[in-house]
Amino acid sequence: MRVLGVDPGSRFMGFGVVEEKRGRLVHVGHGVIKVDESAPLAARLKDLHASLEAALARYRPDAVAVEGLFTFRNARSALVLGHARGVALLAAAQAGLEVFEYAPAKVKKSVGAGGADGKDAVARMVRTFLSLEASQLERADASDALAVALCHLNHGRAASPASGTSGRKKGAASLLADRLTPAYRRPEAR
Repeated sequence: MRVLGVDPGSRFMGFGVVEEKRGRLVHVGHGVIKVDESAPLAARLKDLHASLEAALARYRPDAVAVEGLFTFRNARSALVLGHARGVALLAAAQAGLEVFEYAPAKVKKSVGAGGADGKDAVARMVRTFLSLEASQLERADASDALAVALCHLNHGRAASPASGTSGRKKGAASLLADRLTPAYRRPEAR
């Protein structure tokens, strides 16, 4: 299963691709779509759509996972972010892909970051799960998108019925849980 995660934004849209191969979580690719912030919103949305379509064509995911909205104090910011999310949903639908949405708190929790933890904690956990160096994730938008993809893989496996067969390989959710346990037991490693 290959999942493209999206961290929507109207100036920077992160995407990250993670695949489960034989019970292992594998980093396939990631990037940040950057648009001209001085351009009109319609032009920025068009550029985001074209770049996301290119990423979908390049990585050919089986599903797309998008981070949902969180509470904004500024209604305009929420509206603009909603437009960017709409672009991500449209691009995925046009590619014929199923789209899943996850609340920001669920995404954080799925990679072992707490509700009060910031983007640095999410990035640190994503790097740990996917064996990436800090220099490989140029912006938090990319690590957040990879976290959304990991969330979907974790959620999808956890929701599937248990087989009851002890000889089967571990799925992504079990592997993720195994990697989370040491992070909770060793707070000094932070």
